[in-house]
Amino acid sequence: MQLSVVILNYNVKHFLEICVKSVQKAIENLNGEIIVVDNASTDGSKEMMQTIFPDVTYLYQTENAGFPKGNNIGVDHAKGEFICILNPDTIVAEDTFEVLLKEYQSLKDPGILGCRLIDGSGKFLPESKRGVPTPWVAFTKVASLYKIFPKSKWFNKYYAQHISENETGETDILVGAFMFMKRDIYLEVGGFDEGCFMYADDIDLSYMVSKTGLQNYYVPKTTVIHFKGESTLKDGKYMMRFKEAMQFFYQKHFKTSWWFNSIMNIGIALFAFKKKSEKSNTTNFTDHYILVTNNAAIYQSVVNKVDKPLDWVYFLDDIETINQPDKNIEVLIDSESISYKDYIRFINQNQKTNKSFKIRALNSDFFIGSNDKNDRGEILSF
Repeated sequence: MQLSVVILNYNVKHFLEICVKSVQKAIENLNGEIIVVDNASTDGSKEMMQTIFPDVTYLYQTENAGFPKGNNIGVDHAKGEFICILNPDTIVAEDTFEVLLKEYQSLKDPGILGCRLIDGSGKFLPESKRGVPTPWVAFTKVASLYKIFPKSKWFNKYYAQHISENETGETDILVGAFMFMKRDIYLEVGGFDEGCFMYADDIDLSYMVSKTGLQNYYVPKTTVIHFKGESTLKDGKYMMRFKEAMQFFYQKHFKTSWWFNSIMNIGIALFAFKKKSEKSNTTNFTDHYILVTNNAAIYQSVVNKVDKPLDWVYFLDDIETINQPDKNIEVLIDSESISYKDYIRFINQNQKTNKSFKIRALNSDFFIGSNDKNDRGEILSF
């Protein structure tokens, strides 16, 4: 088997459904499998998986044992030469895995491959590529020095800004939302360290792989949506877990000292507080809808549901004929009519417009999307 895609789910039923459907399309031309590990979800994920995806390997856990253990369970069941660790709040393009399988063969000593990630509004997620968060690197992030001096090697390591958004290059750390590698490499380094519940696990795995002499790569030749705000809610436990995770990584890999601990405690607290307090800068208020589908039944269902004006077009290019710059427009796209790859391209190209976006998966009765990387997302049922 070429590829096993491991998806760890926790209470994100609707995002999981469209994620699995996008992966199914992406492995149609491969000898691949999908493994969903569920960390004791209570939102109906179990019933949804058993009903809609009876042929997908579904491993329901009776307790939430964290991100590392859940993924390790999935990889233990995997049969593929390659694995992809994938968040449930993602959408992959139809050719994502084929692109990375081809790239893997051309790169020198490849370890983990990451791809270009965007949020639900089409904006690039800089954590797609990162440097090792040493005390100094973490400080440049907390103090936003990477924004002030983006071209300086002293300040730009946190987001690996020596590599441009659209440039393939070597990077130290890749994000756990999407990690593509050989299964043997994952097993050789012991997989995700189960001593860390979440947040530093991807940093640790990336670092462990690089210590074997292999090189991690950022490969922007394929783009994946990571809605992001849905899979990791900023609840009251967030700050404590994030701080504990960073301390876990530093204590595991670096020599500690009073100075190190003091700087890190301040930096971790500030960074975690900033993450916890981030708010979406977007609004969910919609003046006008545009539906992209060639299915008249879908149009009829949606027009009966929404309470604002609705235009119906067949193709993405037709949207340009509807010129309403003073309106907040929500674009509803039917993936039975438009490919996932074209949807990803479209929202990326329209990230700075007056548009927000939702997508409908094959045979589903809802559109789903997220207007910001910190937005939990919104569902429009019909």
